[in-house]
Amino acid sequence: MKLDDRRQQIVELLMEAGSVTLEELAQRFNVSKMTIHRDLDDLESAGMLRKVRGGASIETSLQFESDYRYRERRDAEEKRCIARAAADLIEPGMTVLINDGTTAGLLAELLPEKRPLTVITNNMAAIGALWNANGINLLALGGNYSRKFNGFFGLVTEESLMRLRADVSFISAPAVSGMACFHMDHEVVRTKRLMISCGARSYLLVDHQKFGRTALHHLANLTEFEAIITGAALERSISAPLVDAGIRLISVGEERTHEQ
Repeated sequence: MKLDDRRQQIVELLMEAGSVTLEELAQRFNVSKMTIHRDLDDLESAGMLRKVRGGASIETSLQFESDYRYRERRDAEEKRCIARAAADLIEPGMTVLINDGTTAGLLAELLPEKRPLTVITNNMAAIGALWNANGINLLALGGNYSRKFNGFFGLVTEESLMRLRADVSFISAPAVSGMACFHMDHEVVRTKRLMISCGARSYLLVDHQKFGRTALHHLANLTEFEAIITGAALERSISAPLVDAGIRLISVGEERTHEQ
């Protein structure tokens, strides 16, 4: 088997299983553990996985975000509920900004119901869902394409955002801890920060499993958002401090809203 084919299959295995051991990979591809080590080193350098003791993982960690293709398979029903709740906040005629992320991609699929709209996005899934939709004026942000995040980032993206404004911005984050949200990638943080500043109102879209996690870079304080939309009721130890701080928390999975 060619080297590129083997490495592609390693990534595909991780997409299915989340993690895999060195021994399993060596046996599966009939190569030495040293060869697999080199494969994993190169794939880690490319941001496709993270090496762990005895193998590799594609699961999120403090400094590593999972590949978009893996994340879109996780918690899909909860993400659809969040996307629907977000769509209900949109009125025809608005300018809507959607960031990268799998929940945002699902939100984009619902936007033709709200047309006419102007939609600004760096999310390739959103672009794919809306490029041919009637009644949607699509402003697709250019820049450097990241396969891992399935979106566009970098200087071109950032300069475009500095010149744009939206009625509402929908932002996602892989980690929420205390009164802030976090992200693993500094370039993604810069783009999301600009997106928050573009919107007259900003909403944070996060599934319930993102709470209690942290990541390397501070993205935003939760008070910067009009509300946080999540897909299931949070434990009181998490929700109570947020409500006490005046943060609007919408738990759509339980069809109830906590507000102060």
